[in-house]
Amino acid sequence: MTNGRQLAALLLLSTALSFPLSAFAQDTGAADEVDPVDAAQDEEFDAPDISLGGNTIIVTGRINRDPTRASTQVISVLSTEQIARTGEGDIAGALGRVTGLSVQGQGFVFVRGLGDRYSLALLNGLPLPSPQPLSRVVPLDLFPTSIVASSLVQKTYSANFPAEFGGGVINLTTRAIPDESFLSVGMGVSGDTETTFHNGLSYYGSDSDWFGFDDGTRRTPPALQAYFDSGRRMSDLTAAEQGAIGKELGNPNLILLQKIGDIPANWSGSLTAGTATDIGDTRLGVVATGSISNEWRTRDIFKQTALGNFTSGADTNEIATDNRITVNGLLGLGFEFGEHRLRMTNLFIRDSLKTARLAEVADLVDDDDSQEQQTAWYERQLINSQMVGEFRFGDLSVDLRGGWAETQRNAPYEYTFEYVRNNTPAPLGSLFVNQLDRQNGSASVAFSNLDETLWYGGVDVSYRLADWLAATVGYAYTDTNRYSERREFTFLNIDGERSAEFRQGIGLLRPDLLLGDAIIDYYRLRLDETTETDPAFEAGLEIHAGYGQVQIEPVTGVSLNLGVRYEDAVQFVRPVEVFTTPISSPRSNRLTNDYFLPAATVTWEVTDSLQLRVHGSETIARPQFRELIFQPYFDPETNRSFTGNPFLIDSKLRNFEARGEYYLGRGRSFSLAGFYKEISNPIEVFSTFNDNNQVSSFANAPRATLYGVEADLQYAFDLADMGGFFQTKQLVLVTNYTWTQSDISVKAGDTTLNDRGIAIPAANLFRDGVPMTGQSDHLANFQISFEDVDRLQQFTVLASYASKRVTSRGTGTLPDIVENPGFKLDLVMRQGLNFFGTEAELKLQARNILGRDNFEYQTDGINRLEINTYNVGTSFSASISFDF
Repeated sequence: MTNGRQLAALLLLSTALSFPLSAFAQDTGAADEVDPVDAAQDEEFDAPDISLGGNTIIVTGRINRDPTRASTQVISVLSTEQIARTGEGDIAGALGRVTGLSVQGQGFVFVRGLGDRYSLALLNGLPLPSPQPLSRVVPLDLFPTSIVASSLVQKTYSANFPAEFGGGVINLTTRAIPDESFLSVGMGVSGDTETTFHNGLSYYGSDSDWFGFDDGTRRTPPALQAYFDSGRRMSDLTAAEQGAIGKELGNPNLILLQKIGDIPANWSGSLTAGTATDIGDTRLGVVATGSISNEWRTRDIFKQTALGNFTSGADTNEIATDNRITVNGLLGLGFEFGEHRLRMTNLFIRDSLKTARLAEVADLVDDDDSQEQQTAWYERQLINSQMVGEFRFGDLSVDLRGGWAETQRNAPYEYTFEYVRNNTPAPLGSLFVNQLDRQNGSASVAFSNLDETLWYGGVDVSYRLADWLAATVGYAYTDTNRYSERREFTFLNIDGERSAEFRQGIGLLRPDLLLGDAIIDYYRLRLDETTETDPAFEAGLEIHAGYGQVQIEPVTGVSLNLGVRYEDAVQFVRPVEVFTTPISSPRSNRLTNDYFLPAATVTWEVTDSLQLRVHGSETIARPQFRELIFQPYFDPETNRSFTGNPFLIDSKLRNFEARGEYYLGRGRSFSLAGFYKEISNPIEVFSTFNDNNQVSSFANAPRATLYGVEADLQYAFDLADMGGFFQTKQLVLVTNYTWTQSDISVKAGDTTLNDRGIAIPAANLFRDGVPMTGQSDHLANFQISFEDVDRLQQFTVLASYASKRVTSRGTGTLPDIVENPGFKLDLVMRQGLNFFGTEAELKLQARNILGRDNFEYQTDGINRLEINTYNVGTSFSASISFDF
C-alpha cells in the first residue's frame, strides 16, 4: 500500500514524535503512491508546527497525515487553530480541554489526575524550569497563546524523554520562521462579578507596581543588609543596632492596608511581529512578541481549623485581594540552509503578585478573637535561552541542542500583624490590641529570595538502516542548582520597665504607627530572627543520560517502538551556613541513583480506519526541591504554608496502556483507552493544624496504584447541504471523558521518614485504600463550535466537569482535605472584521457562567469543615487584535 520511501518516512515520523525528534525529510512527489482512502480521510489537514528538540514535524508518511495518528506514541496535539477555538488567553486553559488533563490552581496542568511532580514541561523539546518554589513545572498560564504555535501532550513514555515521566509530558512549541511578514497588535479588558467595581484591599507599595516592577522601595535597607553581610546573629546586636534595623522596616507604604471602593477592570496588551528573508540559499526568520496583563481578584474566604475530635477550633473570615501583573517577551531566530536548520529562542517571563489580606478569627477554644493583616509582594521571573541545530546528511541525522535558564523569586517585606481581643471585662478587653508579645498580638516581616540556574545539552544521532528500520542513540545532560533563603523577624516588646505602659494603649495603634520610629525608640522594641535554625538552603540535581531507540515495521501495518534509557543522577539538599557561629542542622540529604528504564509501544493499523496500540514502560519521579527544602513558604493561591522534607526518596512507576483509535476522516475520530500504573514510594502532601494555622508537608507513602479509562470523540458536521446562510458553516464537536481510580496501600510495619530522617509508622500519615492527592474520579470536557470555513467567525460553547479530589492528607484521625471543582460553562465568540483595509479579530468571552464557587473542605460524612472556600463569580472579557 505504501512504497519504501513512504514507509521509511512513516517510521521516522513515529520516532520523531518522541523527544528528541530525529526525522528524515522525504520528498513526497507526484510519483509517490498515495492510498486514496487515507488521502480522503486526511484531506485539508493542516499539520501543526511541533518542535521537539529543535526539529519541526514536517515529515509525513502520507500527505497531510495527522500526527496524532501517525505517531506510535499516545499524543494529543493542539494546533494554533484549536487553541484559538477555546478562546483561552493562556495555554493552561487550552490544555484543560485535552482528554485526561486538568488545571489546578493558577495554571498547573495535571495529567490523568497525577500531581505536578508527575508532569514534565518542555519548551521546544528542552527543559523548562519553574519560577514558583512550590511547583515542579512552570505555571502554564504564564504563556500567552499568542507565542505558542502548538502544544503536544504525550502520555506514553519513550526512552528519549527524561526519566521523570509519570503522567505525561507537555511540550510547547513557539512560533518559528513565518511564511510571510506580519504585525499583530492586541488589547483587551475583562472583569468578574466578585471583584470588578467591588470593594477590595490593597496598599500603596511603589509607584511602578502597576507595571510589575518595584521602583526600589522594596530594596533591602542598609542596616539590614549590613546585618545580613556581617554573619552575626540578632542576639549579638546591641539594642541600638536592633533599633536601627527596626526603624528601617516600618515603611507605611508597605504596611498600611487600604480599602479600595471600586476595583478596576483587568486589562492587557500584546504586540507580535515576524518576518523572513532569503539570503542566497539561506532563509532567515525572526519572530518577536511582547505582552502585559494586569488583573485583579478578590476572594471572600471562609476557613476553619480542625481539632482532633473533628470540630472547629477556629472560624476565619478573610478578604484577600490579589493584583497580578504578567510581562512576557520572546525573540526567536531561525535559519534554514539546504537540509539543515538552526533555531534560537529567547524567552522572558515576569509574574508579579501584589497581595493584601485581612482576616478575623474567632477562637472557639479560648473564646477570644483576632484580626490578622498581611501585605506581600512576590516577584517571579524566568529567563530562558536555547539553541537547537538539526543537520541532515542523507540517511544520517544529527541533532544538537543546548541552553541555559534562570528562575528567580523575590519576596521582600512580607508583613504579618495580629491584633487580639480577649473578650474580658478588662479596660481593653473589647478592643483589638497588639502588645507585640506573641501571646497578645504580634508583628513580623520576612525577606525571601530564590535563585535557580539550569544548564542543559544533548546530542542525538539517527540513521535509517533500511526501509523498515530506523535507529536513534543519544546523550543528554542537565545540571540544576537552587539557592533559597528566607529571613523572618518578629518585633518584641520585652522591656520590663515600659512594657506595662505599652499595654495601656499603644497596642491600639494601627500597624504603620505601631512600628513608627518614636515607638521603636521609646519602648525599646527588639527583633527576634525566628528563622535562625535553617535560614538558607542550597539544592542541586545533576543528570547524565544515554538512550537508544529503534523503530521497526516487521510487516506492513505493524510498528514497534523499542528503547531503553539509562540515567545516573545525584540530587542533594543541604543547609547553607549564613552565620559566623554555625548551628548543626540535621536537615540535609543526598540521593545517588541510577536506572535502566525500558519502553515499548506496538501499533497495529488493523484497517485504514482502525488503529490499536499497546504500551509498557518503567519511569521514575524524583522529589522536587520545594519538597526537599526544610523551609516555610506561604502559597497565596492555596492559602496555606508548606515546609519540605529533606528525606524524601525517588518514586518508581510501571506504566501500561492499551488503546483503540478509529478515524472517520475530515477531523472525525474516536479513541478509547485503558491505563494502569503501579507506583512505589509515591510522594504525598499531608497537613497538620497548630495555632489555628494549616501547615502542609510531604512524605513517601509505601505504594499506590492508578488505573482508568479515557474516551475522546472529535466530529465535524458540514452544514453546506442546508444552503443559504449555512453554505459555508460547520459544527465542530470535541468531547472527552476520563474515569480514574487510585488507592494508596499501607500495610502493618510500613514506615516512612519524617523531616529529621527518623522512621515513623506510615499509618501515622496515610490510610490504606485512600485515593492519591490531586486525582478526580471523573474528568469531562464538552466543546461545540459553530464556525465559518471561509472566514473567521466562531461561536463556541465549552463545558467542563471535574469530580472531587484530595488536595492534602489529613493526619491522625482527621479526614483528608478535599476540593470539589464541579461543573463549569463558558462561551466564546470570535469574529473577523475589516477596519479600513486592516484585518482584525474581535473576541468576546463569558467564563464560569453558572457561577461555580471554590470548595475545599474536610468531612467525616456527617460534619464538614471549610478549608479554603470562596465565591468565584462569572467573568467577562472583550479583546481585539489587528493584523498588519
